[in-house]
Amino acid sequence: MNEFALIEKYFKKLTYNNPSALELNDDVFFDKKHNVVVSTDTYVEGVHFLNFKNPDLVIKKIVRSSISDLYCKGVKPKFIFICASGNNNSFSKKNLNIISKSLKEEQKKYDLKLSGGDTTRSNKTIFTIISLGYSKKIVQRNKCNDGDDIYVTGNIGDSYLGLQILKRNILFNKIKYNYFVKKYYLPDLPIKISSNLLNFANSSIDISDGLFGDLNKLINKRKLFYKVELNKIPISTNLRKYLSKSKKKKINFISKGDDYQILFTSPKSKRNYIQKFFKKMNQKVTLIGNLTKDAKNNEIIDGDKRIKHAFNEGYSHNF
Repeated sequence: MNEFALIEKYFKKLTYNNPSALELNDDVFFDKKHNVVVSTDTYVEGVHFLNFKNPDLVIKKIVRSSISDLYCKGVKPKFIFICASGNNNSFSKKNLNIISKSLKEEQKKYDLKLSGGDTTRSNKTIFTIISLGYSKKIVQRNKCNDGDDIYVTGNIGDSYLGLQILKRNILFNKIKYNYFVKKYYLPDLPIKISSNLLNFANSSIDISDGLFGDLNKLINKRKLFYKVELNKIPISTNLRKYLSKSKKKKINFISKGDDYQILFTSPKSKRNYIQKFFKKMNQKVTLIGNLTKDAKNNEIIDGDKRIKHAFNEGYSHNF
């Protein structure tokens, strides 16, 4: 049973139809009456990060991936709460000083206030981060419409290549090593456009588990299908050069996750507005496809080929 089936079968009913829980079908809790938005994420050593040899980078990665849940809803995060589990090695005096310094840097960068948490002893290093912000409205999942355009911010795929380098599955020179590994640990969150998402997005999600897997979660139960053009999915010049040289397939790199860009849908009537706004904000955005009810399957268009399913539909925890 995967994590989504588990939630649907055992926990959704326990919300007792509380509207703020959004049927446990989004990345956040939204109390509309009090304008409160909350997200929570857990990060386990060996699952969400390889190890804790670089505590400064791990801390920054998990803070950014956590607050990304709010930014993709059009909400600015204000407070974070951190629960940490570890041992003498992970929480040595040296590491604690490094962690404290990194947290301070992230708080300054994103204007966050550390406001609580918990610490426990465990064999594995584990963090749970709660992010909280305030907003009268949010951009939800599962609100997309027939005919919507599909957009993605930034570039996709660099982070996965960075992970493969860290796993020593791929070897690179120092310059390229630093570029891709940095993209894995330090995702560039598209925060400048976040507060304006409500002006053009019908639905949105951050790309954490993989482009196509997250697109499926975004559509959810709307009885719509996506058509995405593979050659339009944005990748960096460095990734393009690597794919050309290695003869590896683009789809195997852009569907793995850890990108933390915003994937959103919008009506065609907003195209000019989106182009002008993103140009003004100096933020890259790419129209990669559209949604339709007049289809039987999702399609990834690769030149003359039609791929019914992605090679990787996204990461999912299975139990």
